[in-house]
Amino acid sequence: MGDYRLSMKGMTKKYGPVTVVEDVDFNVKPGEVHALVGENGAGKSTLLNMLSGVIKATKGQIYIDGNEVEISSPLAARELGIAMIHQELQNVPELSVFQNMFLGRPITKIGTFVDKKYEIQRAKEILKQLDDTIDPTVKIKDLKVSQQQIVEIARALLDNAKVIAMDEPTSSLTPREFENLSVLIRNLAKSGVSVIYVSHKMDEIFTVCDRATILRDGHFIACVDMKDECEDSIVTKMVGRKIEKVSHHSYCTNECVLEVKNLSRGNVVKNASFKVHKGEVLGISGLVGAGRTELFRLIAGLDKPTSGSILVNGKNLPLYSVKQSIAHGIGLVPEDRKKDGILKQRAISVNIAMPDMKRYTKFGLIRRSFLKNISLDFMKELNLRPLNVDRTIGTLSGGNQQKVIIGRWLASGTQIFLFDEPTRGIDVGAKSEIYQVIEDLAKQGKVVLVISSEMTEIMRVSDRVLVMREGEIVANLEHDDINEDNLAKYAIGQNKQVA
Repeated sequence: MGDYRLSMKGMTKKYGPVTVVEDVDFNVKPGEVHALVGENGAGKSTLLNMLSGVIKATKGQIYIDGNEVEISSPLAARELGIAMIHQELQNVPELSVFQNMFLGRPITKIGTFVDKKYEIQRAKEILKQLDDTIDPTVKIKDLKVSQQQIVEIARALLDNAKVIAMDEPTSSLTPREFENLSVLIRNLAKSGVSVIYVSHKMDEIFTVCDRATILRDGHFIACVDMKDECEDSIVTKMVGRKIEKVSHHSYCTNECVLEVKNLSRGNVVKNASFKVHKGEVLGISGLVGAGRTELFRLIAGLDKPTSGSILVNGKNLPLYSVKQSIAHGIGLVPEDRKKDGILKQRAISVNIAMPDMKRYTKFGLIRRSFLKNISLDFMKELNLRPLNVDRTIGTLSGGNQQKVIIGRWLASGTQIFLFDEPTRGIDVGAKSEIYQVIEDLAKQGKVVLVISSEMTEIMRVSDRVLVMREGEIVANLEHDDINEDNLAKYAIGQNKQVA
């Protein structure tokens, strides 16, 4: 234990008769970037919550620099030099950068008066180590997401953090911003800080991490050196089986199903025009803020366009009407499924029935047996286990929640599927299953549009890719032109594709 900055021994957490983490060992060296990987439900969050004092372990010991410690609360963890940077950033948008950094730990003078001058000075000193372009006096809501993340790291350094745990830190970052973050992480490690890195993105783990601890079903599986591993070997250890990679086949026909003409919404979407054909998977690529999600919201009837039209099977779609979009066979699988895609406290069956509740009612009462049978059929089709339609959807993993949303649209007879970041926050095994679902939908003749910030994903699933920049479609890529160089060039470049 003397060689480790952090050592967790025999960590176990039980909720009544249910064991979610059992006898897990986890060790991190000083100045090491250590990945914590596993499928959703493997126990990663539970282990980090025990480390950060959010929950109390049923049994187990934690050592910092060889000394056994008791972590009874987040404050106790902070005082021991342990910091958590969550996927959903913990800030107050209306407060300034320095106020967020000192939130809950103000520096005072003459009793209870906050010493703002010293706080700003101290914030500048810390931010200079990370990004000296960040002004500590601006409101945090005015920063980019990547800069807000840097403020979270700066807050941790205020407490002289020895261990910083990052949970899915790049879920809202562009590839360029990840490059900057990876340099920052390596610099933290060089200064002696131990970094725990949680991500479902294998390329990131191989880029920034020295070692990885792999969990499966709440148990320790292995601790490996990244230099000795490849993506397939890590994934196999994670899921306990070899994941069959989904190879993409084109089922695209000449039959136009969806046509978008000069669709605009202010400056966020500008004169978007394109056609999508039966059986086609159309990828939508671009940087965060390029207008991709806003384009989907217009097609789904959530937002009102300033101009343009949408045709489904040659007929004009009434705009700015979710009801009409659903009636015309359009279904949106949103980027933030927890916020916009599910009723967390309701059953799987109710979530499946949401777009077409009248179908499942008679005389104002839900036909429960009919709804149950329909729900079971689609759960089986999507390999969603266990087959319990009455289970609350909020208790499912991210991948299974995504399957329920897809099942909802399948049950509604949807023909045009809009997938916005379909695998964000989803583990490798579930990703493969989502890719297979997209492939199967295309094979059935459905129209599938996919937004993804992962270039490898967009290349894997798409027949054709539109690249957006600053609200405009700047490229239409097909066949061999769909590659990382072109996706990056058109997303960040100054020139549009020559038609």
